[in-house]
Formats: sequence, structure tokens, C-alpha cells
Amino acid sequence: MEKSFAAIVENWLRDEEGYRRFMYLDTEGIPTIGYGRNLKDVGINPVEAEFLLRNDMQSALIGAASFPWFDALSDLRKAVITDMIFNMGLLRFKTFKKMLFAVINKDYPGAALEMLDSKWARQVGDRADKLAYVMVNDKERPRER
Repeated sequence: MEKSFAAIVENWLRDEEGYRRFMYLDTEGIPTIGYGRNLKDVGINPVEAEFLLRNDMQSALIGAASFPWFDALSDLRKAVITDMIFNMGLLRFKTFKKMLFAVINKDYPGAALEMLDSKWARQVGDRADKLAYVMVNDKERPRER
């Protein structure tokens, strides 16, 4: 049985381009990833972005669920933890020891203070303010108009 035209091209491209997990600069200095995806000129489309979002969110959820105290939190506080892990990664999140201690002890105002007293909060700005509000109040912050 012969391979289809598309299968032939796909196999050639896999061999010629090679898979790269992380972004690299191609021979022209263009940021590229995967099997030669030109990030400068092609980027990613909304369907690909949604796929990546859900995949990365699932990884963050798995990381968050690895904490033994996670399931006892309210859904909104679980969302705060998961959002932070999504944003900074599990390893960096684990460095928030005082915040984690406060969460474990149900000291949510203390946890919020620790969140806001961080390089992360200075980097993400309003996102940190929103998440700290939710941590303290266990409700979503009203949207500004």
C-alpha cells in the first residue's frame, strides 16, 4: 500500500525539521519551535492557543492537587493556588513557604499578605491584587468599569 501525498510530506518534514521542545533561533535568527514553527511570522492560532491553555492548566491542576491540604480549600481558593502555579510553575510556587504555611493554617489574610510581598506580585501587578482579594474574601473581586 502506498503512502498518501500528505503522509510523505509529513514524514519528510519530521525528518528535515526535527522536533525541538523549546524555542530556538533558526538559521535566519527567527524564533522557532516544534517542527519548524515560525513564531515570528506564523505564531499560533486561537485553536492552538486554547489547546495549550487547557494542557498547561491541567498540569497546574495536577501540581496543585499534589498538596495534601488542597482538596479542603474552597473552589475559589483552589483557583487562586492553581492560577499561581500556572503562572510561575510548581517549583517556584513551592518557594512561597510563608504563604503556604498561612494557607495550611487557614490564615487567609496572612497568605494574601505573603502573596503581595513578593517579586511575583510586583511582576504581575493587578493579577496578584485580584488573587489576594479572593484568598482573603473567598469571593471574586468586583470588576471595575
